[in-house]
Amino acid sequence: MPLCPGYAGPMQPSRFVFLAALVLASLSVPAWARGTIEKVSIQGLDKGDDAEIIENIEVSLSLYQVLGKVQGESRLEYLLNQAERQTRQALEPFGYYNPVIRVDPQRTDDSIVVQIHVDKGEPVRVRRENISIVGPGEDDQYLQRDLAAFSPRRGQAFDHTTYEASKVTITRRLNERGYFDADFTQRQVSVTRAENAADIDLGWDSGLRYNIGEVRFHQDYFRDDLFQPLVYWEQGSYWHEGKLDRLRESLTKLDYFSVIDIQPRPEEAWDHPNDEVPVDVTLTLAKRNIYTAGVSYGTESGAGVRGGVERRYVNRRGHKLNTQLDYAQKRKSFLTSYKVPAFRWLDGWYALSASVYDEQTDYIDLRNYKLIASRSGEVSENLTVVASLNVLDERWRYSSGDSYEGLQYQNSTLFYPQITADYVNVDDRMFPRRGYGGSATVRGGIGGVGADASFLQAHAVARAYLPIGQNNRLIGRVEGGTTWTSDVLAIPPSLRYFAGGDRSVRGYAFREIGPRTPAPDRFALGAKHVVVASAEYEHYFGTGPWGVAAFVDTGSAFDDSIALKTGVGLGVRWKSPVGPVRVDIARGLNDPDSSFQLYLNIGADL
Repeated sequence: MPLCPGYAGPMQPSRFVFLAALVLASLSVPAWARGTIEKVSIQGLDKGDDAEIIENIEVSLSLYQVLGKVQGESRLEYLLNQAERQTRQALEPFGYYNPVIRVDPQRTDDSIVVQIHVDKGEPVRVRRENISIVGPGEDDQYLQRDLAAFSPRRGQAFDHTTYEASKVTITRRLNERGYFDADFTQRQVSVTRAENAADIDLGWDSGLRYNIGEVRFHQDYFRDDLFQPLVYWEQGSYWHEGKLDRLRESLTKLDYFSVIDIQPRPEEAWDHPNDEVPVDVTLTLAKRNIYTAGVSYGTESGAGVRGGVERRYVNRRGHKLNTQLDYAQKRKSFLTSYKVPAFRWLDGWYALSASVYDEQTDYIDLRNYKLIASRSGEVSENLTVVASLNVLDERWRYSSGDSYEGLQYQNSTLFYPQITADYVNVDDRMFPRRGYGGSATVRGGIGGVGADASFLQAHAVARAYLPIGQNNRLIGRVEGGTTWTSDVLAIPPSLRYFAGGDRSVRGYAFREIGPRTPAPDRFALGAKHVVVASAEYEHYFGTGPWGVAAFVDTGSAFDDSIALKTGVGLGVRWKSPVGPVRVDIARGLNDPDSSFQLYLNIGADL
């Protein structure tokens, strides 16, 4: 039978396989040519409630690492193929094991925008839980409390982050309470995707609870027995990490050391009786001297300079010396204090201080000398009390017109005891958002017993901080003080009450509010009593350091009848590395001496 032209006969099997391979190869050529991924958009998730999920997807996706970079066709297709898997894995830590994910790349010329549509689906929930502690820790009430608070529990969504946090809490508590041999007996989570179910098997063997042993200080300067009084517990008592935290805090407040390293040595417990774990405290000395210098300016004091030197440790007994000088045109002050550690009854100091203050402004010529012997002590973590004996010698006179000529000085010498209590309980001492604090002072002297006049004073300030949302806070402040005396003008001006200024009633000058000298001078005399109240609202922009404030202050310093003065104002806030910086402008509403007052403050006002 003749063959048709061009027919070469039956196709051989090897040639058929070769042609089929060519066809398949042509079908597998990447559909995406060379291009640049300009943007990745995640759809289907709530930016508020699902913010952590979105963040985890963004961290997991390789697409984000190549944004704006030209990719070859093979690399581009690889990244797009991996996007679905990486998104799925990013959802699992939050308990979503069966999501529906669609990757939708959209191309315009060489630019590609990738949209990832996410439907989380139903979360995996805890079906069964078996969480326990065996051993001596089984009867520890604090560990049992942590077990009761463990999350997630049966019926709750299985969130890996919550699970790990609860597990770490119990592991850390075991260590804090001296169960140094604690270990897991089981640690498994089984997830059944088809049933959206998770089974938890988690257990610890607490092992023996150790006691706290000898505390060994390692340093090469101070007396060997200087820091032993800071160890307030008995050797051989139960172990608790809080004891070491208190010791670290006490050593930090001394300001002797640049490094404080406290290390328990459980590996040495077997060499000590009663299962005691010794503790090594290694201390590295800080720089001995601190020098400060700067310039100053005040509307009343004029231009000036200030400087000081603090000697962190004078000798091996831990004594301290601090000297400060502030020398301005119209106000000058000098203060020096010598402090001796007082650790055997409350952390604190014995101190002897001497100061000289001289003021010669347009309305007053004042000079005083003061000697103070005090004992401070930390009653608790939040409460500090200072008891002191004070000797004050002061002379003063007020100007008449533009001159002091012919005016006689008044003099007063007082010897009086004083006690001051400071309380601070806030979430952050650098920038408090929640909490409260305050101080209270009582002092008094009896005329004829080392004093020119009898008097008794009580003064208190309280502050409260209330967070409003994530970026706002409300600050409230109240102040009150009173003096019992038959002749307030016999009391030195430094012990009288004044109102007005940045820490009192804003919108008025320093000492502007209160009794005045007769017209035409009308200089501040000071008063028996003072009351001040303030409310301030602050708003910060996002997570940045800048914010604004609005406030209203009211108060007065008075002898008999009260006449409140009110000021309102606005301010700018900056969370600086050294604490809040506050710039305020305020106006008094009750006949102030000037239309506006400008104030600058640095640091938290606790």
